[in-house]
Amino acid sequence: MNRMPVPLSGLTGGTDRLAALADQCVMCGLCLPHCPTYRLERVEAESPRGRIALARALADGRLDPTPAALAHLDHCLGCLSCQKVCPSDVQYEEILVQTRAAFVPRATGLATWLHDPQRLTILARLGAATGAAHWAPWIARLLPRGSRWRRLATTVPGVPPIPRAAGPTRVAKASRVALFRGCVASVYDRDTLAAARRLLEASGHAVVELAGTRCCGALPRHAGDLARASAESATTREALCETGVQVVLSCASGCHGDLRDQVAAGTGLRVLDVHAFLADDPGFAALRFRPRAARAALHLPCTQVNVVGATAPIRDLLARVPQLEVLALPEQPRCCGAAGSYFIEHPVFADRLRKEKLEQVALLAPELLLTTNIGCRIHLGNGLQSRADSVPVLHPLALLAQQLENPSP
Repeated sequence: MNRMPVPLSGLTGGTDRLAALADQCVMCGLCLPHCPTYRLERVEAESPRGRIALARALADGRLDPTPAALAHLDHCLGCLSCQKVCPSDVQYEEILVQTRAAFVPRATGLATWLHDPQRLTILARLGAATGAAHWAPWIARLLPRGSRWRRLATTVPGVPPIPRAAGPTRVAKASRVALFRGCVASVYDRDTLAAARRLLEASGHAVVELAGTRCCGALPRHAGDLARASAESATTREALCETGVQVVLSCASGCHGDLRDQVAAGTGLRVLDVHAFLADDPGFAALRFRPRAARAALHLPCTQVNVVGATAPIRDLLARVPQLEVLALPEQPRCCGAAGSYFIEHPVFADRLRKEKLEQVALLAPELLLTTNIGCRIHLGNGLQSRADSVPVLHPLALLAQQLENPSP
């Protein structure tokens, strides 16, 4: 589906534009079975077409933006499963973002940190430096029940160690690619980033990484803070263009859409899925991998399926590991409830969705759980930990790097 990028300069076209977008929906209801919140609640206001009707009423002035009305917008995970199956090509993502930008009040309290990539990364780095995964749950007991700060304290993940390579890798430097580190992912997905670098260098690519914290703008954009999203995208765009690279790769599926549609807009940058890039790369095809006799459950995040669209390459890459049995989790229900900062802000919905997903995992009895999005990794990992389940949650690239036989230097 070809989609126009969401404008980031403000509510483009005013409420007339929002009303026109909402009018594209014919209310057929084909999206309902694919919506996570509607499936849980069976309430029309918690469905895509219900939220579109709400956006239309807000734009027309027939509905006041009361907290009760806006709560239904806030409950949307933005998974875009509805948009993927829509026969009318309704631009649901733009409707959601524009409605939040026009009517949802600016964030206060903890939400100002959760929607601000720079502040959130500071929290992540502080937590990593102080070992917050060990002491934060104790602090949580002192905080009011139901508070977002308490929820945050109970969801702080441990920082994965960066594995040491067993030997040298071949770097032919025949091409240069940029590896996008992201904001929170630069802390909690650092083993994945190290694995991606190793696989890319072993395949013969020189890898460029941007210094400092760079954000694609997804976190503030999904919250309706279009000014901040635009600023983050512009800063990252400028930094990437200065590197002189043409290809940008991201390990986190949640960053892909904004990198492609916002950061790279109007430039010569090509944002490619890292799995598809490696699967088509002759240098990667020449690599060898050690056997791993294990059962791995593969979770395909909403963003991987509905935004990135590249799922077959992930399976193709994992098939390179001898004796590895990859078991895909059932397609529905797909969403695990992570959705950026959603699992902190809306724990009731998020935990119910995660429970469904972890029950699917338990039926497969895997030794590994693989996923391509950092939010899903944290949320699912926390759920497994609460169940005293020791199944590790890894990015597919981390597993591949673990099994890589070192090429000749």
